[in-house]
Order: sequence, then C-alpha cells, then structure tokens
Amino acid sequence: MKKSKGRIFFEIYNYSILVSMAALCLFPMIHVLAVSFSSGSAAAAGWVSLWPVDFTLSSYTFVLEKADFISSLMVSFQRLFWGLIASLTITIITAYPLSKGKRDLRIRGIYIWVFIFTMLFNGGLIPTYMIIKETGLLDSIGALVIPCAVNVYFIILLMNFFKNIPKSLEEAAFIDGAGHWTTLFKIYLPLSLPALATITLFISVFHWNSWFDGLIYMNRPENYPLSSFLQTVVIQRDLTFITDTREIEMLSKVDGKTVKSAQIFLGALPILAVYPFLQRYFVKGITLGSVKG
Repeated sequence: MKKSKGRIFFEIYNYSILVSMAALCLFPMIHVLAVSFSSGSAAAAGWVSLWPVDFTLSSYTFVLEKADFISSLMVSFQRLFWGLIASLTITIITAYPLSKGKRDLRIRGIYIWVFIFTMLFNGGLIPTYMIIKETGLLDSIGALVIPCAVNVYFIILLMNFFKNIPKSLEEAAFIDGAGHWTTLFKIYLPLSLPALATITLFISVFHWNSWFDGLIYMNRPENYPLSSFLQTVVIQRDLTFITDTREIEMLSKVDGKTVKSAQIFLGALPILAVYPFLQRYFVKGITLGSVKG
C-alpha cells in the first residue's frame, strides 16, 4: 500500500528524533572510550573528542594492575551472582502461588495488598541501616544482597506473566500426577523465559550500578563494589595513591582523565556485553507481563 505524504513525513520526523536521542546517549560513552585510549598529554590538553589521540593502552594496563580496582570488581561479581540467585528464587516462588485464583489461594488478595503496601511505604534509610548493623551484616555481601532481595515490581510482573499461561496445561500436568513444584519447573518456567530474561536484566543492572548502599554498608574500602569504588575515584578524590617507582613511570604515560575513563568503561563493559543477548526478550517480557492485574 502506498504511503501518504503525511505518513512519510511522520516516519522521517520520528526516525530523526529517535536517531538524535540515540546519538545523545552514545556520544558520552564514545568520548569516554576515546579518552581512555588516548595519551595522558592529549587528554590533559583537551584534544580528544570522539576519536583517540596518540592511541595507547597504558590506562588499561595501569587500571588492571591496581589491586583495589580488581578487588572491587570481584566484589561486584559476587554481589551480582548472589543477588541474581536470591532475587530470582524469591520472585519465582512468590509469583507462582499469587498467580492462582481465589479457589486455590483464598487469601491471595490479602497477600497482594501486603506486598503493594511495601511499595508505597518503607522504614527509611536510618532504620534499614540499624537493622543491617544489628544483624551483623555490615562489611559483608549480605548487606548488599539481602535488603533488595524482594522486589515487588518483579513479583507482579512475573505473576501477571504466569496468569497468561493456559490453565489447561497445568490441569493436564496434575492429571498426569505432577505436583506444584514439577508444574512450576517443567511448565511455567520454560514458558516464561521472556519475563525471566527481563527480570534478570533489571536485577543485573541494579546490582551492578548500585553504589550508595556500598558506601553506607561497607566500612572498609576494599569491600566496596565497583560502582562505589568508581564513585569515590571519579567524584570524591583524584587518582589513586602512588606507591612505587613503576607507578610513577606509568603515570608519565597516563593522566587522571584517561585512568578514570578506562575505569568507567571497564565498569560498564559487563552490562554492555550481556544486554544484547537479553534485549530480544525485553519488550516481550514487559508487554506480556502487564496484560492482567
């Protein structure tokens, strides 16, 4: 069918806006990447824009040899691993019974309102910190994982997705002698990959980018996750302390800007690597999980 002039104008206008917004999002990251691959003198002089000047890997060599950066990177991976396990487990085993009707779970409505209440009201930062302190979780991975293990939004998203699965599949499984656990793991979860991939992406981005809780729950800098470490490096203080002659020699090739840019890009790299594999599930998981209330 031939497109009208109005339709053609709308598509050109729409694509122009989308391309412009994408460029605004990409240019800062491209600039950071270009600075990280540039020499220290070029970065200090402000010669770098969107392409490296005097290409070098010195900044990455300097960063990857720093023990505090590697330590914070390992803490972030531990947080991501345990955070995914805790959040996905709680979300799945909570969303499955809540997706049933009143015949299967009579007080389902009460449970749902209890969860929704926690989305509207919370104890606040000081009571939360006091609980973390009194339970002995300070300076541990548990302080970064346990407080955010239950996310009601994810539970509602997966619950609504479970509701879209035909009831006949569950009834057929029960007729064949399957129980709720078998039905959950062999029917519901395999059919819910888009929703699970979407939730996994949300959880991963949250744990990887969260920095504030690392600052308040970790008393020792070596326990900081990567985002908290980068916040202290980029925002609060300058380049890490010089400790030996090799670092002094390396600093002649790099600059504070190039080192910070390398750290920022390395911090964002894991999410950039994972997102393309989960992106195809993203829109489908959001839309299918929001059909029913």
